[in-house]
Amino acid sequence: MTFNGWIQILVYCGIVVLLVKPLGGYMYRVFSGDRTVLSPILAPVERSLYRISGTSEREEQHWTTYAAALLFFNLAGFLVLYVLQRLQGSLPYNPAGMSAVEPGLAFNTAASFMTNTNWQNYGGESTMSYLVQMAGFTVQNFLSAATGIAIAIALIRGFTKASGKSIGNFWVDMTRCTLYLLLPLCIVLTLVYVYLGMPQTLSAYIDATTLEGARQTIAVGPVASQIAIKMLGTNGGGFFNANAAHPFENPDAISNLIQMVSIFAIGAALTNVFGRMNGDQRQGWAILTAMGVLFIAGVAVCYWAEASGNPLVHALGVDGGNMEGKETRFGIALSALFAVITTAASCGAVNAMHDSFTALGGMIPIINMQLGEVIVGGVGAGLYGILMYIVIAVFVAGLMVGRTPEYLGKKIEAKEVKMAMLAILCLPLAMLIFTAIAVVLPTGVASMANAGPHGFSEVLYAYTSAAANNGSAFGGLTGNTPWYNITLGMGMLMGRFLVIIPALAIAGSLVAKKTVPASAGTFPTDGPLFVGLLVGVILIVGGLTFFPALALGPIVEHLAGIHGQMF
Repeated sequence: MTFNGWIQILVYCGIVVLLVKPLGGYMYRVFSGDRTVLSPILAPVERSLYRISGTSEREEQHWTTYAAALLFFNLAGFLVLYVLQRLQGSLPYNPAGMSAVEPGLAFNTAASFMTNTNWQNYGGESTMSYLVQMAGFTVQNFLSAATGIAIAIALIRGFTKASGKSIGNFWVDMTRCTLYLLLPLCIVLTLVYVYLGMPQTLSAYIDATTLEGARQTIAVGPVASQIAIKMLGTNGGGFFNANAAHPFENPDAISNLIQMVSIFAIGAALTNVFGRMNGDQRQGWAILTAMGVLFIAGVAVCYWAEASGNPLVHALGVDGGNMEGKETRFGIALSALFAVITTAASCGAVNAMHDSFTALGGMIPIINMQLGEVIVGGVGAGLYGILMYIVIAVFVAGLMVGRTPEYLGKKIEAKEVKMAMLAILCLPLAMLIFTAIAVVLPTGVASMANAGPHGFSEVLYAYTSAAANNGSAFGGLTGNTPWYNITLGMGMLMGRFLVIIPALAIAGSLVAKKTVPASAGTFPTDGPLFVGLLVGVILIVGGLTFFPALALGPIVEHLAGIHGQMF
């Protein structure tokens, strides 16, 4: 590790923290229906969309109606994306002549982009047409991100409204999120990315002659616009197979910094929205602090492991850190930082190959995802994910002092605790059961590029990434097979909707409860004691669930490396 590397990490953290209040304040005004700087331009558009769709900003929904609207909307998005892929060969804007995507891969990809996972069992530049990339993937990048943010806002209302039966209007929340937040920011980011050298064109791929005289086809396309929402919406699906390691997706250190900030910006700012909506911004800062503690710990371990290098390589007389699978224009520090950011959020974009990380360096991204990606997390998903842990934390605190637990004046009772545990436990259900089956099934083992603990880690990483709706991959697993296409797609759907429905049920239960005033026995949830309790609950629940699987993979691989063995 170097001083310069830590300066880069701290500069990044400082920029994210500085954005929390202004962006959080803007989002608070957007979702509260208040006037914003863009209202003169966008308010007429917003009202027109409500008239066309037959809804109104004054019309609110019970949590079951909100959930039904969300589910049918996402089902429609899944079907549209599936059909676009299946008909790709007959549709326009296909200058490279891409053929129709086979059914298993089309199912996997449609589930992937609809759930904000963006797992890719294909090479984008060699499989998907411009139309599918734009009308399919980019559109779903906006809608899946807006869905996550809408759920977070609905759950915040459950905690903060004095009493009632409604948690908002899904169509209004989706419209405002897309119109006032995602689209304006992405337009600005797209222009910046084009300035920095990213392609943005509908022209055909370019044929070039190399210095050696060979012919090479250079893939281009509407890249910058997809990368803008890919990062801001924590989607992660790359236009190119190499993702953010490709120079057309991530040209230099400036674009790399902008992309890393984009991944965390909305998720971190939503903690401030939470504080503002309950009238106490300290509550939001406490949540962000808990996230920050886990994030810095992960960065420190991953950076140390990669900077320390591979002991087997050192034994050959080659000193230095582990540069395998990393771009020299980013180096070890920014590669390790990017890996932790993209798995702490449910982004999944990569600027280095995680399969080439050291055993402990690769373990940190797995842990980030297995904790439910609540360390900032995906846009919206990180906040409603950590609120599930908060329910458990205040329940534990209530048991300690012998009184009914409460949070922000709302009594936390059996129903809320059961729903929170259901949301938390669905992730290991999807991750571990599918992993266990895959590593003993011949068709699952056949896709593993490595034997032993590292091969196990590749499979564990894949199902962890799918169920956590992350989408990054170790890279050593051949996922484009019927078994992995179907089971990974199922894991994505379980990881998304088996968390969303309990979260909305909690929102509906809490919004009906009256707020009770704080008393002498109320556990304060805006100080260091609560932050420590929350971090402890996250680590204990996650550790008890996933440690056996980690011990079979990265930990054994690390111990083997120390003793000069390679699997």
